Amino acid sequence: MSASTNEPGLPVTSGVSAGAVAGASARAGTGTSVGATTQAPRRPAAPRGAVRQPALIVLEDGFVLRGSAYAATGRTVGEIVFSTGMTGYQETLTDPSYHRQIVVMTAPHVGNTGVNDEDPESSRIWVAGYVVRDAARRASNWRSVRELEDELADQGVVGICDVDTRALTRHLRERGVMRAGIFSGDALPAGAANLGDQAVEVLLDVVRESPHMTGADLAREVSTDEAYVVEPTGEFAGKEPVATVVAVDLGIKARTPEQLAARGVRVHVVPQSSSLSDVLALEPDGVFFSNGPGDPGAATHEVELLRGVLDARLPFFGICFGNQLLGRALGYGTYKLAYGHRGVNQPILDRTTGKVEITAHNHGFAVDAPIDAPSVAPYDGGRYGRVEVSHVNLNDQVVEGLRALDVPAFSVQYHPEAASGPHDAEHLFDRFVRLMRERTTTTEGEAR
Repeated sequence: MSASTNEPGLPVTSGVSAGAVAGASARAGTGTSVGATTQAPRRPAAPRGAVRQPALIVLEDGFVLRGSAYAATGRTVGEIVFSTGMTGYQETLTDPSYHRQIVVMTAPHVGNTGVNDEDPESSRIWVAGYVVRDAARRASNWRSVRELEDELADQGVVGICDVDTRALTRHLRERGVMRAGIFSGDALPAGAANLGDQAVEVLLDVVRESPHMTGADLAREVSTDEAYVVEPTGEFAGKEPVATVVAVDLGIKARTPEQLAARGVRVHVVPQSSSLSDVLALEPDGVFFSNGPGDPGAATHEVELLRGVLDARLPFFGICFGNQLLGRALGYGTYKLAYGHRGVNQPILDRTTGKVEITAHNHGFAVDAPIDAPSVAPYDGGRYGRVEVSHVNLNDQVVEGLRALDVPAFSVQYHPEAASGPHDAEHLFDRFVRLMRERTTTTEGEAR
């Protein structure tokens, strides 16, 4: 078993809109944001200035780091991943795509800007656990209304601080993401804090018994229970909508329907379990599939629903998980990345415009499709015609977008809604609106 023994406390080596509130209140899961295995009760965060309790983070390959308890104490397990964003931690924490994942922040100082009521992307924190190097002693920002650590503790999120997050991130880059656990308080066996082999082995067994992310069907665990509507906003408020979209909530972020509403679109956000007849009953001009957690290979219901949308020739736009599902609906495979793309500074080439965009990412799976030239979609003997890879990642050439050439469908692997992140790709929402308008014009012309 490998172990790192940095001492706790010592330097380590190197507001939501009305529509979003409606969706957040309907979103499934009102319990604590934890991984697959937890231990209750949990103690709240330590008072400011108090000596922190010891904590351990244990990876399934035996890598162990000792640190200090942060936020709630107890036990949590999940897939450990890292995010390279230096800002936007509140949006990260409340992104349902992080369900069952322990997030390591590569930025060394976390919590400086506190927490506000405008930036959450859902009604709760979804991460299974949180790992930071230096936790802010106090927030200092004009928008802050609460301390980050208090918010995490109130929602039962087990965390760890005073650990070498650089060493941990490098380990994950070399070995790949894996299962891990954070243990503190009553969940830390006697002797474990001093890295006693026998005690740590007990914790390692807990980690290795937790579920894998591969094969996990998680969208149903984060989707809204009830449908809700986000009406057009801004200059379009109170007017006839430009278009009507059905957005299938697979873990949707609040900012996404807001982006469509700002363009005059009425958005019906519906549960993951919706059928094709449910979708068609709303008479949409287009269909949207959101981001979300889990393995796209396990999302059989969603893939069949998407094929029904393609058969109906309804304009389709997918983001993140929605991109992977479009790939699978077209007959392409998906695969798990070694450590994924998570952060707000990924360079993407948009092949349709020839422009490079800096984009926000959060994905551990990718589509396996030919990138050199358009190909015939493999499903059902080419039922959906030709498809091109429209976007590629300039760091590793991973497929970051698809465009169907014979049916009205396109998708991207990243997050154009920019919550948080750069706004380079917001124009994709305009592209979706244009696609719906083109179909409406064509349909009206045929009717004449």
